[in-house]
Order: sequence, then C-alpha cells, then structure tokens
Amino acid sequence: MTLRVLHLDHTNVGGGAEFALLRMLRAEPSWAPYLLLAATSDRALGVYDAVPSRVPRAIAGVRQPAGATSGGLGAALSVGLRVVAQAASVRSSRAFGSADLVDANTARAAAYGALAARTSRVPFVVHLRDLVDVEALGRAGCELMVRVVLPRADGVIANSGATLESARPHLRHGALAEVIPSASGLRIGAAAAPVRGPIQTVGMLARIDPWKGQHVLLEAFARVFRDRDVRLQLAGDAPFGHERHLEDLRRRASEVGVAGQVDFLGHVDDVDTLLAGWDVAVQASTRPEPLGQNVLQYLAAGRAVIAADEGGPAEWITDGVNGLLVPPRDIDALAAALGRLDADADLRVRLAIAAAATHGLLDDAAVTQAHAAFYEAVVRSRRGA
Repeated sequence: MTLRVLHLDHTNVGGGAEFALLRMLRAEPSWAPYLLLAATSDRALGVYDAVPSRVPRAIAGVRQPAGATSGGLGAALSVGLRVVAQAASVRSSRAFGSADLVDANTARAAAYGALAARTSRVPFVVHLRDLVDVEALGRAGCELMVRVVLPRADGVIANSGATLESARPHLRHGALAEVIPSASGLRIGAAAAPVRGPIQTVGMLARIDPWKGQHVLLEAFARVFRDRDVRLQLAGDAPFGHERHLEDLRRRASEVGVAGQVDFLGHVDDVDTLLAGWDVAVQASTRPEPLGQNVLQYLAAGRAVIAADEGGPAEWITDGVNGLLVPPRDIDALAAALGRLDADADLRVRLAIAAAATHGLLDDAAVTQAHAAFYEAVVRSRRGA
C-alpha cells in the first residue's frame, strides 16, 4: 500500500526548508505526497511552483509570517491566533482526512500541524531544521515547540545530531527519532577538479541574513585579499525583509576597500557551476547552524571548505582533513584560515579531494529513500500502539 503523506509548510518563500522539500518531491518519492501551504499575500505557490504537476497542492487558511517568533505579548498572541486558525483549516481539509501521515516541514507548520493532529490518530512527523532554542525559534516559537509540538510528535526527523539533541529532552516516550540530512541537491562523485594555482575566487552560498555571517567573511576577506586579483562571491537573495542588510554589506565593502572585488549574485539556480568556480568556500554563521546545507554542497563539490566550529558543520568536517574549522564569530581566525589556504596550494588541493570523499553525503534520491523508510516505521509504530 502506498502511504499518503500530507506535507505542511507555512510559506512559499524559498528558504532552506522549502528547497529541501522541493528537492524530495522532485526525486519521485515512493509515497503519495500532498502539499498544503498556509495562505500567502498573493496566494501564489512561489518556490513550490516547481513541484511536479503530479503532486497535488493547495493553499488554505491564514497567512503565517516567516522567521522566528519574537516580540512581546502582543506578537505572541497574534502568532497564537494564527496558529490556531491554521490548525482548524488543516484539520478540516480533505487532504488531512485522507492522509496516512502528516509531515510538518518547518517549525511554524509543526505548531499548527500538532494542534490539528492532537485529536486524531493520524501519525504526525516533525522536521527539525533548527535547534530547539530561543535564539533559533524565538521565545513564543520555542514554547510552542517544547510544550505543543514535540509532546505530540510520533516521529522526528532532525537534520543533524546537534538538532536532535536539542529536542530529545522534550520528546514523548516512544516517539521515533532519526538524523537525516536535508536534501541539498548534492551530486555525489561529480566534484570539479581542484586548481593548484593561486586563489582566484572565495565564495559563500547562503541567503543574505545577519546571522549567516556574510559580514564576517567580508571583513576577513578584506584583510587578506584587498587590492589583489581575487574575488569574493556572495550567492543568495535577501528574503524575510533583509534587503537593508544587503545594502549594509555593499556599503561596508566600500568602506574596507574591496567593493570592486565583491560580487553580490542574488539567488543562483545552477549551484554546481557556481561552486566549480570557487577555490575556497566559506560558512561563517554567527550562531550554530543546525545542519549547514551549504557545507554539504561545498563538500560534495570538492571545494576547500572553511566552516565555523559548532553545530551541524562540525559534525561533517574534521579539521585539517576535509576542511578547516575556525572559532565561530572570529574574524581574525577566519582571516588566518584564508591566509593559510592562500599560502599553501597543496593543502587546498588535499582538502578539496578529501571533501568530495566525505563519508555519509547523500544525493536527493537517497535522502528521499531514507524519509520513506522512516515514514513507514512511524506508521507501523503508531498502529502498534
């Protein structure tokens, strides 16, 4: 029997969670998916417009703001009312009534999904793509997660060991939990050959957001490469209202004398070609990344990687073996690592070759198969209970 899985998401904006689900739905899953989005301002599918036509999808309920749930009592109350209204809409939908399993793709979707599933026997799975803490989810969002979502979850898919450990104290007894990295569009075995010559391009692939650390990389890059024939490429758009931060980055590039060396590329569809042109790929987030999809993409592409030594990326990189780890939020340390790779082309090549051979990297088809096995295990467990 083919499982009917209802996928819930609260936004059509292309963030990491949305692209991860999109990649799975395009990888021909063995289950029968149905995509249900919360209402958007223009009721458009946005990033999910690229979902194959064979996947039924609908938009229903009320608009759910993107980003962490922060603010005072008024903001928390507004969020709570939206969550309750969306839960009622999901619970009354035909898709929910016919589902064998409900899968919440984001923390906000998990909040209303848990309420919708609370009085039903439908197995409920939560995707944990953020650490379960106030910094990542906001105060109200964290309270919803630990008091409403995780106690109801029959299964939890975490994108890293760090993410799962942050949630484990709040899981109910008997809930299944597994670490499965998000579908990141990896092409295993297709890494571009590293270049032994001088560094020409340093890059970061991440949405423009203050905590993603573009400003940290910009400062470190200027210290090492200012007035040299080396480019810094920042690939990623500025969703969730971060256009002002993008302008701050442009202004700071001018202030530190590298404006003519920095390319702000916006969203890039052809990631493989982009990464193949980089000599060094950097992740410099200023708070722990739950997974760091960009780090997985860097590794699979066979680039010399520098990453912050915390969260998910530290689970994938062994310092000096398949990348370099630096203390997070440390511009001096990042500049030193860039300088080290600049001075040692042989090290850069060794790291790049080892990166492409990193154990455990999965393409989208393998990630999708792992999800299918987990869904089936949750359904069996729920039926047995």
